[in-house]
Amino acid sequence: MAKYEPFGQIKMVGRSWPDNIITKPPIWCSVDLRDGNQALPVPMSVEQKLAYFDLLLKIGFKQIEIGFPASNDTEYAFVRRLIDEKLIPSDVAVQVLCQARKPLIMQTFAAVNGAPHVIFHLYNAVSEVQRKFTFGMSKKELVEFACNGVRLVKDNLYHVNERTKIQLEYSPEDFSATDGDYCVEICSRVYEEWEPTADNPLILNLPATVETATANIFADQVEYFIQHFEDAVGIHERLPDGRICGGKVIISLHNHNDRGTGVACAELGLLAGASRLEGTLFGNGERTGNLDIITVAMNMFTQGINPGLDFSRINDVCVQFTNLTGMVVPVRQPYGGELVFTSFSGSHQDAIRKAFAARAACADENARWRVPYLPIDPKDVGREYEEIIRINAQSGKGGAAWILENRFGVILPKEMQIVVGKAVKHVADKSGKELLPQEVYAVFADGWLNTTEPLSVLDIAETHMDGGDDQDNVLCRTSILWNGKQYSVGGKGNGPVAAFSRALAFTPVPPFSVADFLEHSIGTGSDTDAIAYVKLRFDNGEEHWGAGRSSNIGRAGVNAIVSAINRL
Repeated sequence: MAKYEPFGQIKMVGRSWPDNIITKPPIWCSVDLRDGNQALPVPMSVEQKLAYFDLLLKIGFKQIEIGFPASNDTEYAFVRRLIDEKLIPSDVAVQVLCQARKPLIMQTFAAVNGAPHVIFHLYNAVSEVQRKFTFGMSKKELVEFACNGVRLVKDNLYHVNERTKIQLEYSPEDFSATDGDYCVEICSRVYEEWEPTADNPLILNLPATVETATANIFADQVEYFIQHFEDAVGIHERLPDGRICGGKVIISLHNHNDRGTGVACAELGLLAGASRLEGTLFGNGERTGNLDIITVAMNMFTQGINPGLDFSRINDVCVQFTNLTGMVVPVRQPYGGELVFTSFSGSHQDAIRKAFAARAACADENARWRVPYLPIDPKDVGREYEEIIRINAQSGKGGAAWILENRFGVILPKEMQIVVGKAVKHVADKSGKELLPQEVYAVFADGWLNTTEPLSVLDIAETHMDGGDDQDNVLCRTSILWNGKQYSVGGKGNGPVAAFSRALAFTPVPPFSVADFLEHSIGTGSDTDAIAYVKLRFDNGEEHWGAGRSSNIGRAGVNAIVSAINRL
């Protein structure tokens, strides 16, 4: 393994980030339209970018990087469309990327002229490998290169009208792979060259261009930079919103995801003192992608912090993201993936079902969220509860019971859930695939509601006679088929179920007694039915559950008796 070496630790004195907590959201900046777009196999057209810009506004972004207008005609045309058609709200800052070259800077100024608030984003790589192989410059030469870019921007500010506010952002690209003291040196010189004010602070953006170490090391790098930058410029005043140097500097992060820890690095970077994050929806970006802003924002949401971004209709965001970029949201993508709130495991389903039942019984709709396996209420991102539990061979009784109750209004008795769950699991195991809700109901209906053998009712009539409640005041006359042979019999009881049961005593149907009986209504209005569940105990010791459904409550009970007998 001599080819690779550990990144090493940061020599920190008095690090504070491990004791900090996130209490408020950062300034969010979407870089979907630049950093995310350049990573697409087929970049978005102007019309697609306009639609994507509108999506980002609806989500609530107030800072959006809209492109690299000096790079090609499409980027330039998109920026001008936004400005000329007045599509940029007055409270939204648009960010543009530019290299420190005069022709590119001049073209960028022409592109953004007339926008209400522009963040002019200058960058250059500063790591040793970039200095050696890309620029062929010394450290001193690269500092002067960065400062020259800042001067070019300052000297050409007159190329935009007074209605356009220009704010500078500087990124020491490859910050995560660069010596901390050198990052401090070059950023301090940029600060001095630009001379920011509290009304127009400088954004110092620290990119994890490539992840090089664990998240705690990145947090150390950020805190080390802030500590030593404050020393270098000689100002240590902090504002409540986290800005440093008397509010003249905003520390921003731009995380990538090469080690799969982009979210963790960003969160720990906020603990270390950063107050702004750049990223994309679903982490779209080059290689393994950019920071997924949705995940960071929703992580805050689960801690009771309003992130200031609206993902209450995340399915719509997924659809628009795919339609506009051609990229698919992975099914396990946090918060937005198709299966992220779904449980197939029987034990998980049972725990979720019980927690939801307890929550439904609670009078307080805003009671603290405490549901196993679900970090947030799926309805808070516009997902339906029916998506939570899905059925395959790994599922148990709780899953089938959940589907039947929440999709079809069938509230199985607890003991009956076991029997129905086994039947559903058998069908799923045999099919080798997930069962849709309609297929789960079909197992229940075919196994319990629609059985006709060996017993079926050809005709039935009830006569209600005068008498007290404790008397046999219901007469049942019925014609049945038992194993293909017809019988016409009658019996009396204190209700339709009892009368029908006694009538069956005059047939070859095995003797039984009713051990349990429950019923409830199902449906609403004119479509309301009764559904009954009965447990029969037969003389041979067997017990079987049956279920019956009918618009007539008495007939539902009779059908349940037939169903239980046919389960023999």
